[in-house]
Amino acid sequence: MQRDSRRTAFVLAGGGSLGAVQVGMLSALVERGVRPDLVVGSSVGALNGAYFAGRPDREGVGSLARIWRGLSRRDVFPLSPLRTLLGLISRRSHLVDPGALRNLARDHLGFSELEQAATPLLVVATDLVDGSEVVLSRGSAADAVLASAAIPGIFPPVRIGRLQVVDGGIANDTPISVALAHGADRVVVLPTGISCALNRPPPSAVGLALHAIGLLVARQLVTAFERYAGRAQLTVVPPLCPLPVSPVDFGRSDEMMRAARLSTLRWIDGGGLELCGLPHEARPHRHDLGGAA
Repeated sequence: MQRDSRRTAFVLAGGGSLGAVQVGMLSALVERGVRPDLVVGSSVGALNGAYFAGRPDREGVGSLARIWRGLSRRDVFPLSPLRTLLGLISRRSHLVDPGALRNLARDHLGFSELEQAATPLLVVATDLVDGSEVVLSRGSAADAVLASAAIPGIFPPVRIGRLQVVDGGIANDTPISVALAHGADRVVVLPTGISCALNRPPPSAVGLALHAIGLLVARQLVTAFERYAGRAQLTVVPPLCPLPVSPVDFGRSDEMMRAARLSTLRWIDGGGLELCGLPHEARPHRHDLGGAA
C-alpha cells in the first residue's frame, strides 16, 4: 500500500468503560492499513492511545484487546464502603485509590517514558488550579496516563513537575486542537460514543460522574468539529449506536470491541475515511429501548 503523504493524527477521547469501542476501531483501522504519524489521547483515550502508540500494529491492538477483556470495575474503580466514607467525612480529596489504575498503566504500556513510544504520543491533562490544558510529551508514561484519567473527586490529582493535574476531559477531552498544533493535516477522531440507550442514569456516584462527563464529551466534540473542520481533513469514526452500556460496565468490553471493529470496517470500506461530516452517532442524543439499562 502506498504511504499517504498527509500527516495523520489519531485523536482518542474519553469515556470510561466505553473505551473498549476505541479498541475495535483501532483494530479495523490497522487491518485496512491506516497508520498515524501522531497519537493524541485524553482520559481513557490516553490509556488506549499510549498503548497503541507503543505497539501500533495488529499484534499490539490484539494485546490491548486482551487487556480489555480481562478488566473488571475493580481493576479501575476499586471502591470500598470504608474508603468512600473516609472520603466524605475527612479531608481526603478522592474516593478511589489510584493504585489499580497506576498498575494497569505501568504494567502494560511496555515503555516507561512518553518519548519512547514507537509513534509520537501526546497525552492531554488539565491544570487543577487554573483549568488550562496541559499537553504531555515527555516524562513518565504511567504518570501521564494516570493524570489524564484522574477524574476530580474520584481519583487524586497527579503531580507533574510543579503542577497538580487531573482528567484531560475538563480542558480538552477531544483534543483535535492539539493534533493540529503539532502539524497534523489529517485528523481521525476515535470517540467512545455515549450511553445513548440507557433508560436511566447509572445509580452509583462514579457511574453518574462518568455518564455526565460522557455527555460533556459529546458536546465538546460537536464544538471542536465545527471550530476546526476547515483547518484540516477532519474525520470522525462513528461510534456504536444505540449503546445501552454504562461507562462503568466493564463486562461487555468484548461485545463492544467486536461490534466496533465490524462497524468501522464497513465504514472504511464505504469510503468513510474521506468523509468530513460529523456522524449523527457522535452527537448528543438518546434512544428509548424499553428495557435497556
